[in-house]
Amino acid sequence: MALRLVNVLVGLAAIAYPLIALLLIRFLNPFWIVMLLVIALLVRSLTNWTNTPRSLLIASLVGVGLLWVTSLIDADLGLRLYPVFMTGAMLTMFVVSLFNPPTMIERFARIAEPHLPEDGVRYTRRVTEVWCGFLFCNMLVALWTAVFASFELWALYNGFISYVLMGALFSGEFLFRKLVMTHDR
Repeated sequence: MALRLVNVLVGLAAIAYPLIALLLIRFLNPFWIVMLLVIALLVRSLTNWTNTPRSLLIASLVGVGLLWVTSLIDADLGLRLYPVFMTGAMLTMFVVSLFNPPTMIERFARIAEPHLPEDGVRYTRRVTEVWCGFLFCNMLVALWTAVFASFELWALYNGFISYVLMGALFSGEFLFRKLVMTHDR
């Protein structure tokens, strides 16, 4: 129970990291903010490693390692690159699933419908490709905000706008799927 609570709290903190960093930057050196994040992510990975898909664990640990190394070189940049590295980790998982089925979206779909028909498999492949495109674009924007934008704009995009865009893509695909399923019946 305590480990689950730790995982949930660290997960929420990781999602809200840009906004938390925006608040903490007034009190802490950027290096220490990143180190707190690195420690939290390592604790989450190590306490949840048996329940985490290997590809997600590896991609996350590579992202955390890149974040740590970048912070040793340039703490300000390291502080801002977390969304880039984590989006890159997610993108990697989605792309790898295209070449090593089932795709990520098919895996999610099979939770609700274990006996997914062949047309459903093709559809989930297309949706995975759309998510790959979205994640790639999101990673580029996150990189742009990390390098060129103000700290406030970086926090706004990576701590809010990117999540709104993800929610819009998820909701739009859900509504489209329901519309197509209703139309096909």
